[in-house]
Amino acid sequence: MRNLICISLVILCVFNSCTSKNTNSGTVQAKDSLQLIYAEGFAIKYYSDFKELIVYSPWVKGSIYARYYLVNDLKTQTPTDGVKVQIPIRSIAATSVTHFEFLNLLGELQTITAVCSPDIIYNQEINKRVGEGQIISLGDAFNINLEQTMKLHPDVVMMSGYNQNDPYAQRVTQAGIPVVFNNEWMETSLLARAEWIKFVAAFYNKEQIADSIFKQIDKQYTDIKTIVAKVKNKPNILIGSNFRGTWYMPSGNNFMGKLFADAGSEYFYSNDTTIGSLPLNVETVIKNFSNADIWLGCNFKSIDELLIADSKHGLFKPVKLKKVYSFNKRLLASTANDFWESAVARPDLLLKDVIAVLHPEILPDYQLVYIKKLD
Repeated sequence: MRNLICISLVILCVFNSCTSKNTNSGTVQAKDSLQLIYAEGFAIKYYSDFKELIVYSPWVKGSIYARYYLVNDLKTQTPTDGVKVQIPIRSIAATSVTHFEFLNLLGELQTITAVCSPDIIYNQEINKRVGEGQIISLGDAFNINLEQTMKLHPDVVMMSGYNQNDPYAQRVTQAGIPVVFNNEWMETSLLARAEWIKFVAAFYNKEQIADSIFKQIDKQYTDIKTIVAKVKNKPNILIGSNFRGTWYMPSGNNFMGKLFADAGSEYFYSNDTTIGSLPLNVETVIKNFSNADIWLGCNFKSIDELLIADSKHGLFKPVKLKKVYSFNKRLLASTANDFWESAVARPDLLLKDVIAVLHPEILPDYQLVYIKKLD
């Protein structure tokens, strides 16, 4: 991958006879910058003729992963240390389901012309357009069809960035199709992830709309979190499921770990600062969680199925009391789950779901959106 961190020195022409103006964003003063509250993975600076959108590396602190210059006219001169993108974009290949709700909230679902793995998509409008042939499949997100991408030639391909060179991204970029790296999944809080709606909005000139949407989501999240903070009785929770002998649980520093803390729970690993998930054996989980009050995020359809899968599950108090919940309320037969889709942009709804389970007295008439109780 080309070095996007290197910024060239540029000489500014000061005479009227100059016909080129190849400026460097480091030597031209930005007029303004986008205000972010939680997100740390990107920044947007505004100049007279273009927007500079920076994606920071989640793996190397302080370094830049990608840089984009957003222009209304491709003739606009921009620095040479980034990718030029003409906006507002009219077509997008959205390769992750986590992108969809941002586009939905912005009213831009109609710009999606390609997706990956349609069978795991929950959004009904997108599924309908896939069925009608208006949206094509590019295959699996880890093995995207290059030929189909070239043939479709969307204005941008939006994909998750990883800490490695991506041959697909390189080939697509060489073909003149901008690859936009959306790294919301690397943020450490749900609100930070949701704030990436502003990142997506920049490609549609809808930053003000995105800001208004996010402020409302942030307010609803913060308001209910403040109410729960006053609760004295905090249920002990068990999280996740036993998958082939390994139980993956979030650390306290994980965005899900922070969600459960915000919802007013007691969690054994709440002070663990491990990045990512904790792989645990069943014996360790039984030792630390057998007396938990509530089991959240259990990936089974019923209590019976849970016990058939492993009789040891019966040792947990939530199973005996039938206080076991999954995040599968919006699950299609295809296994598409809206929890992985719209919940990324709506942490306020997700927080209310968890609070309604842990503290039903706070939200007595609330209808669960993503959470389902196992029968």
